Amino acid sequence: MKELRAMSPAQLKERISESRMELIKLNAQVATGTTPKSPGLIKETKKMIARAYTLLNEKQGGEDKKV
Repeated sequence: MKELRAMSPAQLKERISESRMELIKLNAQVATGTTPKSPGLIKETKKMIARAYTLLNEKQGGEDKKV
């Protein structure tokens, strides 16, 4: 979480897109019947995406209130 807080909004958006691509790959593995390397990785990836979106909204919301 500390790592995400230190990122700028542009970096957060990039991290979200990378994580979403990773999640698509993991879901494709599950759909084809292949067991993922780490079963908990899908859940953690989803949580990371949600945390990044939350921080992005906080940072953008904070800027709107200052103006």
